[in-house]
Amino acid sequence: MKFTKMQGLGNDYIYVDCTENIIADTSTVSKKVSDRHFGIGSDGLVLIMKSNIADFRMRMFNSDGSESEMCGNAIRCVGKYVFDNGLTDKRNLTIETLAGIKVLELKIEDKKVVQVRVDMGEPILEPKKIPVDSDKDRFISESIEIDCNNYKVTAISMGNPHAITYVDNTVDFPLYEIGPKMETHKLFPRKINAEFVQVIDRTTLKMRVWERGAGETLACGTGASAVLVASVLNGLSERACTIKLLGGDLFIEWSEKDNHVYMTGPAEKVFEGEIEI
Repeated sequence: MKFTKMQGLGNDYIYVDCTENIIADTSTVSKKVSDRHFGIGSDGLVLIMKSNIADFRMRMFNSDGSESEMCGNAIRCVGKYVFDNGLTDKRNLTIETLAGIKVLELKIEDKKVVQVRVDMGEPILEPKKIPVDSDKDRFISESIEIDCNNYKVTAISMGNPHAITYVDNTVDFPLYEIGPKMETHKLFPRKINAEFVQVIDRTTLKMRVWERGAGETLACGTGASAVLVASVLNGLSERACTIKLLGGDLFIEWSEKDNHVYMTGPAEKVFEGEIEI
């Protein structure tokens, strides 16, 4: 199997061109190639496929083999892959995902993509659609008990589910203890991505993320998008912010005009090769 390893702010995936060929038993392949000791090493596997309703289709699998709806960092890399490899010459692309069709705007330098702006769509706030096991109209700053401690959580979907909690200091927060318990909390029937956020000022937010099926990652584009929406809803930020992640910065905007969230960030190729599967 020929592959390209790419990363967006350190959120790294293995990308495979499946526009002509199909990979069988994708979940098993994802677990194998993602292993950082016996495989290539990544947060998961991304397949780039043909689409009947968009320019391309993206399927993404976590390192544990589970399939996710969307990944903001991965979709930026998909945009770079298809342009840099000559699969398209468009600078504005549509990508089909399990979270719907996303629109990409590519920034080109020296005939290569260096940055991608993604229309992440409208945030989903209704608990039943996120999903959260709650009868409330919205799930904003609601208490969740973990290990006899209460955490104020705001739940939002950006095509995949997110639970945002504000903390005093992201560096000292016990992510590896609380993250997996938040991910698998009984309120979240499909599990959840857990973001822990420190407010620096009204235009700067700092976050760490525990991703569903992958654990802590260096960045999460849908998570950063959800964090901005949550921060606006909680009165903690403006509608455009720099989100500081372990792997770098993303610029996120929540437009009042169309209610869409826009994410801008880099995409980089690491290396390419071939592996037996």
